[in-house]
Amino acid sequence: MAGHSQFKNIMHRKGRADKERSKLFSKLSRELTVAAKQGLPDPAHNPRLRAAIVAAKAESMPKDNIQRAIDKASGGAGENIEEVRYEGYGPGGTALIVETLTDNRNRTGSDIRAAFSKYGGALGEPNSVTFLFDRVGVIAYAKDKGSDDAMLEAAIDAGADECASNEDGHEFSTSLENFGTVRDALEVKLGEPKSARIEWRAKTMTPIADDAGETLIKLLDVLDDHDDVQNVYGNYELSDALMAKLEG
Repeated sequence: MAGHSQFKNIMHRKGRADKERSKLFSKLSRELTVAAKQGLPDPAHNPRLRAAIVAAKAESMPKDNIQRAIDKASGGAGENIEEVRYEGYGPGGTALIVETLTDNRNRTGSDIRAAFSKYGGALGEPNSVTFLFDRVGVIAYAKDKGSDDAMLEAAIDAGADECASNEDGHEFSTSLENFGTVRDALEVKLGEPKSARIEWRAKTMTPIADDAGETLIKLLDVLDDHDDVQNVYGNYELSDALMAKLEG
């Protein structure tokens, strides 16, 4: 498994279902609130909020929950949440970027640092690993939206940089500057996407040994479970043998 998987979050997720839904909805709600606070509470004029709503709908988050999170921002009440990005290296020399939304920077920073340390990694200074990644826009559609050739044509018409298709669906990527324009053009042609977001994508992947890979997965799971962690990106590539073991 590569550090960026085409249609999944960068983190390896074990088959968690209903028991994790509450935690997932909490993270989605926090993103909705922050997005609404940073701009207008109208998704038509707030690209980040629009993307957050798409993500929430993709996870079957109830409309009432979505609206409640947005209203929380416009009401001016609740937590003072800030965005904090952590960077460092995990097992096997893997470069990792951890995006968080937190109401307590000291607590979150301490927890993230402890997780890295426990699993043989170390946090770095700001911008210590981002040079290994590109900031890109990613818009995903279901497989039934059209053939691979039709999606490639749609990518060209919309001005996307590329379209990758496989059995899971179609993923369009674009530069940060063109993200809004490309997303809007695709929506006109294909309808609302499964997801539309800005991601960190590794410029090159780093294969890691299976023993380091197993430790890395433990670190990613701990980060994934943390309430304040929204996304984790890495430049790792796990072997097929390790992936088969994990999925078995």
